[in-house]
Amino acid sequence: MQRPTVMILTALAGGSAHGYAIKQEVENLSQTGEVLRVGTLYAALDRLTQEGLVEVDREELVDSRLRRYYKLTSQGRTELEAQAKADAARSRLALRRLKAHGVGA
Repeated sequence: MQRPTVMILTALAGGSAHGYAIKQEVENLSQTGEVLRVGTLYAALDRLTQEGLVEVDREELVDSRLRRYYKLTSQGRTELEAQAKADAARSRLALRRLKAHGVGA
């Protein structure tokens, strides 16, 4: 799973949010100054919706514009948890190998 996808799912793990709020949350969570482009975000949300990982929670009209809120599905939560565990395992492996070869603490 690509990093932007993981970050979008991670942002939604905190609860439902509309597109701009998801974009801001991803940028806040990234800790690297990563910027999520709007086109990338909405393409990913469409794909994640089709895959059943995200669903539309509700829609509301704000300043004559439709604002769509998204939330994780149970399948999305399961997938995010599996991805987080796999990432953690890869990180532990890398750190063990570095330590075994005298790099790091």
